[in-house]
Amino acid sequence: MSVADLNNTLEVKGLAALKLQAHANSPQAIKLAAQQFEGLFLQMVLKSMRDATPHEGIMDSEQSRLYESLLDQQLAQVLSSKGGGTGLAAMIEKQLSRVASDPQSLGDLPLLVPATPIPLPAAPPGLPLGQGGSAVPAAAAETASAPRDFVSRVWPYAWEASRATGIPAHFMVAQAALETGWGKSEPRGPNGRPSYNLFGIKAGKGWSGAVVEASTTEIVDGQAQRQVERFRAYDSYADAFNDYARLLTANPRYAAVLGSQDAGSFARALQQAGYATDPMYAAKLERIIGGGVLRASLAG
Repeated sequence: MSVADLNNTLEVKGLAALKLQAHANSPQAIKLAAQQFEGLFLQMVLKSMRDATPHEGIMDSEQSRLYESLLDQQLAQVLSSKGGGTGLAAMIEKQLSRVASDPQSLGDLPLLVPATPIPLPAAPPGLPLGQGGSAVPAAAAETASAPRDFVSRVWPYAWEASRATGIPAHFMVAQAALETGWGKSEPRGPNGRPSYNLFGIKAGKGWSGAVVEASTTEIVDGQAQRQVERFRAYDSYADAFNDYARLLTANPRYAAVLGSQDAGSFARALQQAGYATDPMYAAKLERIIGGGVLRASLAG
């Protein structure tokens, strides 16, 4: 069996043949198993990249994500078998070959163990705040496009909102990232002034504060429609999180959202309460909460 036999991730016969060769301690089986392991690693890398990319628009659906997943699986297998891959397969092959020829050498090899989960911050980091601990300068908002920078800027306010709602701070940061594309698509006024509206909260009849108009995509009768809506405008990110917390605690329809400690339950409760018209809103939010980009940004 050649490397090409395993290039198709849906090739069941190829995997069966690999098992037979593995039982016979075949050097070729070791090589192919190492490449399969590297393929799984690359697939995880590609998945993390997908998680870091905002998904929106009429082409985003459960079906399109399924095909993306299959494409990533196939691409990972091809990358691991062409041009030496990342070198991980060669290292694994070398170690496994030593074990096959001398089982006693196993004790000399470094063990592959699951990575230790990245702990979430237990308290807000010592980040510089605006005057009075609330306002963030408009120039600073301009630079909030990178996920790590975005998380750093909003984390103190998410922590305070968490105390008021019982919702984990990183859940709310993830929702802000989903709503604004990690700070890239925050609604802005005609002069470019930021609205600090991180949660897409619209200015209804009961809102007496400042507003900005911005184009947004709504799902109406199953169809994506581009609309211009009026959104609430705040003076700071702190005000945005405070208003978000008031919205959830004051409106009975969000009762199931308050105190949610499970990412899936939190996301589904928001969608069931009618927070967004996107039928895939909960799935997108849950994917960001559990994604590597958010965890890496919090750990940074």
